[in-house]
Amino acid sequence: MPNVKIFSGSSRQDLSQKTADRLGQELGKVVTKKLSNQETCVEIGESVRGGDVHIVQSGLCPQDKEDKSRAAISAQLVVNTLSIAGADHNITMDQHASQIQGFFDIPADNLYADPAVLKWIKENISQWRDCTIVSPDAGGAKRVTSVAERLNVDFALIHKEPKKANEVDRMVLVVYVKDLVAILVDDMADTCGTICHAADKLFSAGATRVSAILTHGIFSGPAITHINSAGFEAVVVTNTIP
Repeated sequence: MPNVKIFSGSSRQDLSQKTADRLGQELGKVVTKKLSNQETCVEIGESVRGGDVHIVQSGLCPQDKEDKSRAAISAQLVVNTLSIAGADHNITMDQHASQIQGFFDIPADNLYADPAVLKWIKENISQWRDCTIVSPDAGGAKRVTSVAERLNVDFALIHKEPKKANEVDRMVLVVYVKDLVAILVDDMADTCGTICHAADKLFSAGATRVSAILTHGIFSGPAITHINSAGFEAVVVTNTIP
């Protein structure tokens, strides 16, 4: 891979190193630090002239729509900032909302964690042939359908009626899960209220075991407490977030 240079952002040095190792490249020399006024200073320690430069950085999950008057669509602002800074291609991992793809005015590719999800299920769940893949909300239907089809198993959907931010008022399970292993698959978990309510619903419907596989594990606030009290057999995340 001639003239390819890979640099790590401030969020995931380990993921950047693994990416470079997989590609047979040395990780680029860069120093990121905070100045006394809290501004970020980035110093590149090698020449990048004429190089094909890739920066590995776990981003935020910004607002993808205007949910109230005078609110910013921050996802579009972040995308515009990347373009203005000079990026000519963007690769994302399991975007939380599909409309974010349309915000880019440069080529953009969204990758999915399906291969890693399938690998973990087959290697760690002995009864995976008798499992049901479950989405904790309607927005994840396409994701769980893809996973279920590749495993040749059924999928289920939980319809949720939001009460307010980070809370769920009512959940309705669509599909029969009695005496089956249920595997929740979602792109992200923040306070984990949604997946824990979903687990309760699955156990109430007769599921024998419940696991959760998430691409982005944010785990803010009471997330760990929620997970520990929900009865999960396992909660698995990828390494996109430290």
